[in-house]
Amino acid sequence: MTVKVVSKMARSGRPNILFLFPDQHRWDWMEPNPDLPVKMPNVEMLAKRGIRFDQAVCNSPLCAPSRASLASVRRYHRCGVANNENNYPLEQPTFYQRLRDAGYRVAGVGKFDIHKMAHYWGIDGQHLLPEMGFTDGIDNEGKRDCVGTCAEEPLGPYSKYLHDNGLMQAHADDFNGRRGEHRDAEFDGSQYVFTHPTPLPDEAYCDNWITERGQEVLRSLPDDQPWFLQVNFAGPHEPMDVTESMLARWQGVDFPQPHRNTQQAEEAHVRVRRNYAAMIENIDARIGDLLKTIEERGELDNTIVVYTSDHGDMLGDHDEWEKTSFYQPSVAVPLIIAGPGIRKGMTSAALVELVDLPATFMDYGETAALPDADGLSLRPLLEGTTDAHRPYVISGMTVTGEPGTYPLKRAIWNLIWDGRYKLVRRHEEPDLLFDLEQDPWESRDVFDDHPGIAARLAEPLTAELARS
Repeated sequence: MTVKVVSKMARSGRPNILFLFPDQHRWDWMEPNPDLPVKMPNVEMLAKRGIRFDQAVCNSPLCAPSRASLASVRRYHRCGVANNENNYPLEQPTFYQRLRDAGYRVAGVGKFDIHKMAHYWGIDGQHLLPEMGFTDGIDNEGKRDCVGTCAEEPLGPYSKYLHDNGLMQAHADDFNGRRGEHRDAEFDGSQYVFTHPTPLPDEAYCDNWITERGQEVLRSLPDDQPWFLQVNFAGPHEPMDVTESMLARWQGVDFPQPHRNTQQAEEAHVRVRRNYAAMIENIDARIGDLLKTIEERGELDNTIVVYTSDHGDMLGDHDEWEKTSFYQPSVAVPLIIAGPGIRKGMTSAALVELVDLPATFMDYGETAALPDADGLSLRPLLEGTTDAHRPYVISGMTVTGEPGTYPLKRAIWNLIWDGRYKLVRRHEEPDLLFDLEQDPWESRDVFDDHPGIAARLAEPLTAELARS
């Protein structure tokens, strides 16, 4: 193998950025959690080369608003996307545009969810990417979108690939069977328990296909510009479809039961969790492929690598599934950052919001901040000039459960968390207060026990929500 020795950092003075962004990976489902047998050797290698953050949250635990907050560098209530029924307002600037205008090649592959209600991605995956600020890459359908809107006719690059290779009908039949009679039912985990392998071969599995597109983009990038590449994996989002080879290693492996679940049998929970773990480990293997491609370009030492997720998954905890919940399994996300100049082998308890990542990218990219941005650059913390970051983090959600919308549970709330105490303000219901130090599963409301703490947290939350 011939490895290039030309360094983009040496030419530009700015690092490349690889942003690894899976869909629905909850924060505790990875090493070093001793209660779970999930292994992510490539991500763990990044943690040894960089910093692991234990207290990071998304700004809204639903795909479209979380990604809109990221793109706009604005908290949920100011990002212009309330839920999955909204498209990103194109008049609102993005950090991708800032990086592009500063001389970066801005690339992306996978499921962006910047225009969920359009149900069109362009057969070449270019629909709206240039407008958002991308110079390279493709946007493709998510798991449900590919089947729900593209079974008869391809409307994006992944469904075209499946149609062209005679795989679309089998894939659609499989997905529709997994949803079955529970398609519009109240979420009780029924849609998760169909854990049989997908009929797709490994090379056609969506995350593997996305990775190959990412490698193609990397190989096409010039040597004389810094680059940013966002890889939007489709997993470990449900349904729990995995290939035969992904599932093979999990036969007979046990998992702990969800916290306070009364809905599904123990064996069903174990099967669901095996598939969730299989999707996570497959993503880690694909990350290894991407890192190898960067190494072949001679750029690994000059590339900042970030691993996180748009939100988590309740996986049956508190009798809840998917996301949109204020509990930690829904709002907390993994976060690992490694790269040139970043402290190595550290675990940080700093409070971080996802909007801090684009602020960090723009800092390293030497671009001007976006107007009215809420993100705070992590660079001082990453490079060791401070160990503190935010006094609290804020997240929110508005899913109304109106007729015709996807049947996620009704969820209207905002939260503020100071690293120990979490105040949850709910619509037309009493506020909640949790002490995560004493009660990490958030099983006991201590609002009445600590009115002073609740009032202290309510003040900045009220002020934040009053901002337009």
